[in-house]
Amino acid sequence: MLKQLKLWGPVLIWAGLIFFFSNIPDLESGLKEDFILRKIAHIFEYFILTLFLFRAFKGSLAMNLDRLYIYPAALALLYAISDEFHQFFVDGRYCSLNDVMIDSIGIVVFYAMLIFMKGKTCSIK
Repeated sequence: MLKQLKLWGPVLIWAGLIFFFSNIPDLESGLKEDFILRKIAHIFEYFILTLFLFRAFKGSLAMNLDRLYIYPAALALLYAISDEFHQFFVDGRYCSLNDVMIDSIGIVVFYAMLIFMKGKTCSIK
Protein backbone atom coordinates (compact mmCIF):
# COMPACT_ATOMS: atom_id res chain seq x y z
CA MET A 1 0.00 0.00 0.00
CA LEU A 2 2.82 2.42 0.89
CA LYS A 3 4.60 1.54 -2.36
CA GLN A 4 1.46 2.38 -4.36
CA LEU A 5 1.11 5.68 -2.51
CA LYS A 6 4.74 6.56 -3.31
CA LEU A 7 4.17 5.72 -6.97
CA TRP A 8 0.72 7.20 -7.55
CA GLY A 9 0.78 10.02 -4.97
CA PRO A 10 2.94 12.30 -7.13
CA VAL A 11 0.60 11.67 -10.09
CA LEU A 12 -2.44 12.72 -8.06
CA ILE A 13 -0.71 15.73 -6.52
CA TRP A 14 0.59 16.96 -9.89
CA ALA A 15 -2.78 16.42 -11.58
CA GLY A 16 -4.35 18.34 -8.70
CA LEU A 17 -1.93 21.23 -9.20
CA ILE A 18 -2.76 21.36 -12.91
CA PHE A 19 -6.47 21.42 -12.02
CA PHE A 20 -5.89 24.13 -9.38
CA PHE A 21 -4.10 26.46 -11.80
CA SER A 22 -6.64 25.75 -14.55
CA ASN A 23 -9.38 26.82 -12.18
CA ILE A 24 -7.93 30.34 -11.68
CA PRO A 25 -9.92 32.86 -13.77
CA ASP A 26 -7.93 35.09 -16.13
CA LEU A 27 -4.60 33.53 -15.15
CA GLU A 28 -1.80 35.79 -16.39
CA SER A 29 1.66 36.67 -15.13
CA GLY A 30 1.40 40.33 -16.10
CA LEU A 31 4.73 40.10 -17.92
CA LYS A 32 5.25 41.10 -21.52
CA GLU A 33 6.27 37.51 -22.28
CA ASP A 34 3.12 36.07 -20.67
CA PHE A 35 1.94 34.17 -23.76
CA ILE A 36 5.22 32.33 -24.30
CA LEU A 37 5.63 31.64 -20.57
CA ARG A 38 2.19 30.03 -20.42
CA LYS A 39 2.98 27.81 -23.41
CA ILE A 40 6.29 26.74 -21.87
CA ALA A 41 4.40 25.98 -18.66
CA HIS A 42 2.02 23.73 -20.63
CA ILE A 43 4.96 21.76 -22.02
CA PHE A 44 6.63 21.50 -18.61
CA GLU A 45 3.52 20.45 -16.69
CA TYR A 46 2.70 17.63 -19.11
CA PHE A 47 6.33 16.51 -19.31
CA ILE A 48 6.25 16.11 -15.51
CA LEU A 49 2.81 14.44 -15.51
CA THR A 50 4.02 11.92 -18.10
CA LEU A 51 7.18 11.29 -16.06
CA PHE A 52 5.12 10.60 -12.92
CA LEU A 53 2.67 8.39 -14.84
CA PHE A 54 5.49 6.42 -16.47
CA ARG A 55 7.13 5.90 -13.08
CA ALA A 56 3.83 4.80 -11.50
CA PHE A 57 2.95 2.37 -14.28
CA LYS A 58 6.46 0.96 -14.38
CA GLY A 59 6.60 0.41 -10.63
CA SER A 60 3.12 -0.92 -9.99
CA LEU A 61 1.94 -2.89 -13.00
CA ALA A 62 3.59 -5.73 -14.87
CA MET A 63 3.24 -4.88 -18.56
CA ASN A 64 5.17 -5.16 -21.76
CA LEU A 65 7.26 -2.26 -23.03
CA ASP A 66 4.72 -1.19 -25.67
CA ARG A 67 2.00 -0.73 -23.06
CA LEU A 68 4.43 0.95 -20.69
CA TYR A 69 5.02 3.57 -23.37
CA ILE A 70 1.41 3.90 -24.54
CA TYR A 71 -0.58 3.99 -21.27
CA PRO A 72 1.16 6.94 -19.58
CA ALA A 73 1.11 8.93 -22.82
CA ALA A 74 -2.56 8.19 -23.45
CA LEU A 75 -3.55 9.04 -19.88
CA ALA A 76 -1.58 12.29 -19.96
CA LEU A 77 -3.20 13.23 -23.27
CA LEU A 78 -6.68 12.42 -21.93
CA TYR A 79 -5.95 14.56 -18.90
CA ALA A 80 -4.85 17.42 -21.17
CA ILE A 81 -8.14 17.15 -23.08
CA SER A 82 -10.18 17.03 -19.87
CA ASP A 83 -8.24 20.02 -18.51
CA GLU A 84 -9.12 22.10 -21.55
CA PHE A 85 -12.75 21.03 -21.27
CA HIS A 86 -12.68 22.05 -17.59
CA GLN A 87 -11.37 25.50 -18.56
CA PHE A 88 -14.45 26.01 -20.73
CA PHE A 89 -16.41 26.42 -17.47
CA VAL A 90 -13.94 28.81 -15.77
CA ASP A 91 -14.54 32.56 -16.15
CA GLY A 92 -11.85 34.21 -18.24
CA ARG A 93 -10.52 30.87 -19.52
CA TYR A 94 -11.27 29.05 -22.74
CA CYS A 95 -11.06 25.59 -24.23
CA SER A 96 -8.26 25.35 -26.80
CA LEU A 97 -7.25 22.46 -29.02
CA ASN A 98 -3.97 24.33 -29.59
CA ASP A 99 -3.18 24.03 -25.88
CA VAL A 100 -3.78 20.26 -26.04
CA MET A 101 -1.30 20.13 -28.91
CA ILE A 102 1.21 22.13 -26.86
CA ASP A 103 0.61 19.81 -23.88
CA SER A 104 1.37 16.87 -26.15
CA ILE A 105 4.77 18.39 -26.91
CA GLY A 106 5.64 17.84 -23.24
CA ILE A 107 4.54 14.21 -23.55
CA VAL A 108 6.63 13.67 -26.70
CA VAL A 109 9.67 15.43 -25.20
CA PHE A 110 9.51 13.07 -22.21
CA TYR A 111 9.62 10.02 -24.47
CA ALA A 112 12.31 11.54 -26.67
CA MET A 113 14.47 12.08 -23.58
CA LEU A 114 13.68 8.57 -22.37
CA ILE A 115 14.78 7.08 -25.70
CA PHE A 116 17.88 9.29 -25.73
CA MET A 117 18.81 8.19 -22.20
CA LYS A 118 18.23 4.51 -23.02
CA GLY A 119 21.56 2.81 -22.82
CA LYS A 120 22.94 5.52 -20.56
CA THR A 121 23.45 4.90 -16.84
CA CYS A 122 20.43 7.04 -15.92
CA SER A 123 17.06 5.30 -15.32
CA ILE A 124 13.66 6.21 -13.91
CA LYS A 125 12.90 4.46 -10.65
